[in-house]
Amino acid sequence: MGKHTLRVSELVICLSLFEIGSTTLFFMGSEAKQDAWLAMLIGALAGLILLILHLSIYRQEPNLDLFQLFRRYTGKYMGSLLNFMFVGYFAYETSRNVRDLGEVTLLTLLTRTPLWIVSLIAILVVANTVRYGYKVFFLICVILFPGMVVGYAIISILFPATGLLHLEFFLPILENGWMPVFKAAIPEIVSFPFGQVVLFLVFYPHARRAKNLPKAVITVYLLTALALTFLNQLIVLVMGHKLASFSTLPLLQSVQLIRLTEVFERTDALFILLFFLGLGIKMAAFFTGAVIGLERITGVSFKTWVFPMGAVIYGVSFLSPNYTHHIIVGRDITLNTSSPFFQIVLPLVLFIIMKIKRAPDNTA
Repeated sequence: MGKHTLRVSELVICLSLFEIGSTTLFFMGSEAKQDAWLAMLIGALAGLILLILHLSIYRQEPNLDLFQLFRRYTGKYMGSLLNFMFVGYFAYETSRNVRDLGEVTLLTLLTRTPLWIVSLIAILVVANTVRYGYKVFFLICVILFPGMVVGYAIISILFPATGLLHLEFFLPILENGWMPVFKAAIPEIVSFPFGQVVLFLVFYPHARRAKNLPKAVITVYLLTALALTFLNQLIVLVMGHKLASFSTLPLLQSVQLIRLTEVFERTDALFILLFFLGLGIKMAAFFTGAVIGLERITGVSFKTWVFPMGAVIYGVSFLSPNYTHHIIVGRDITLNTSSPFFQIVLPLVLFIIMKIKRAPDNTA
């Protein structure tokens, strides 16, 4: 896999779509109630600190990806162990996205189709995309990006145009103080979606040498965070925090309320399309990261691992017996335990080790 084959614009566009991913499926920061927007902003700022940490790691070794860094700075055996753990983390996140896509499809479109068929089709499509390599995947993101932006812009405009927004749902601000806001933001919103950009430590070295890479990444991250905060708060302004908290698909249910004469009566179809595209991009990104990791560890070619990894991801996606269990495991366990370990602890340890081992070179 060649180095420096990605444009910075391609990388940041993929990062933006990756962040959007499945985020719009949920009402983020529900514990903060009408102050969910504050929780989103706090989570985004905490995620920005993590992003700066990741970019600092990249700046020290711009030619090495996440897996090569751990191998170089923690040794052959410990590095391989940590790399296998990251492969498992990326694969598990992919499997969660496969399950999300399958369950949403059954709830909204193919109500009589078995889950295993929907999930099988999804993993085959994504695996086929991954098989062509990260370059093709990033180009697909560039092609889809304008449509995603226009689609969400249309939905955002139609809410006020149809009189669905209730600004009084914003109030009262900080009714119960800052504590519920911080509890809602940390660690859940940091872990999902903002901390997941740790994946891009796999892709940064493939970008063409450009001094503006960190600046571009941070700028797009902030713009995407603001967009997600806005979309998340639309749910509150349409449904109110009480209804939104108990809704399975809150933004979709909000979109289904849009009625504008006889022109826009099925905007839910537009949202489902946007959601599927975003979720597919997130699946492909994590999937690609996992396969690159296996290539780095074993030396076996990238393409060889695609379908075996796809089979593993497909099987893991059925570990939860039902969708409720799947959500509980994700929100109560994954976001509070494993995600911070991979997004915060391991990158921070790597950064410290790199600083210690490179210190003699800096003083020479």
